[in-house]
Amino acid sequence: MLKRIIIVLAIIVIMPLIAALFMEDSYSVERELKINKPKSEVFDYIKMLKNQDNFSKWAQMDPNMKKTYTGTDGTIGFISAWSSENENVGVGEQEIMKIKEGERIDFELRFIKPFESTSPAYMITESAPPNSTIVKWGFHGKMEYPMNLMLPFVNFDEMIGNDFETGLNNLKEILEK
Repeated sequence: MLKRIIIVLAIIVIMPLIAALFMEDSYSVERELKINKPKSEVFDYIKMLKNQDNFSKWAQMDPNMKKTYTGTDGTIGFISAWSSENENVGVGEQEIMKIKEGERIDFELRFIKPFESTSPAYMITESAPPNSTIVKWGFHGKMEYPMNLMLPFVNFDEMIGNDFETGLNNLKEILEK
């Protein structure tokens, strides 16, 4: 009887671990919004990481968050770091990795607390008639084995996507004033 219990418990533990070997381990989230301003004006605003303090939902979650900046904002290598006691904000930093002037800015997000993770993110601007701009905000994440077993149960698209939507709506409100 004890042998059967051990075998059943082993199967319960081993089967999900084997399944995780064959499961997807990454996810992507992207949202977009039309802003009634010229592309150059929108891009010049979003390439400045300090401006995210004005529109990003995460930047507004903790008014007591400590922020530090390294380098020249709006240029490759600029780092915006944050530290918060709020576990939904945590500790981390964001660095500008690449800029295609007027079109795209790529960041690297480095989360330190409550969990360690490094993920690429981006913002893209595209012209939209008449004299408007489509802004796309995206993020890619990866969950290493065996944590990727949780991906089917966690809806990152909804979770992070809703925050991107909030941020984009805030951005629209700021730029269209």
